Amino acid sequence: MSETADKLAKMKETAVAQLKECGVSNVDHDQLDGYVNSLRTMVNNRDAVLVSGTDKSELETVYRNFVVKKCGVDDKDKGMAAIQSVAEKMSSIKQKSRPAFYYMVAHELK
Repeated sequence: MSETADKLAKMKETAVAQLKECGVSNVDHDQLDGYVNSLRTMVNNRDAVLVSGTDKSELETVYRNFVVKKCGVDDKDKGMAAIQSVAEKMSSIKQKSRPAFYYMVAHELK
């Protein structure tokens, strides 16, 4: 495997572990793979693959770039409520995996 493939595999492994820690028992691996692969070009940028659940500007970025652009939800109250809910569920995890965070936000929005 290439170095990038190794890093993506590790990123997915971390995301699965965090999802399980947050009570997600039945992970849709195809969906999670999509989130992991969307970060392929940023795999070497530590800040890009993690989410700060307490940084307001970071959560606004998640809203704009994921909730609106990827999930198609432009109701800001609904989107931010989903993001806040996930941030609370993941609050015990110091370094929140972006793929795990996105996965949980998408499920909150359903």
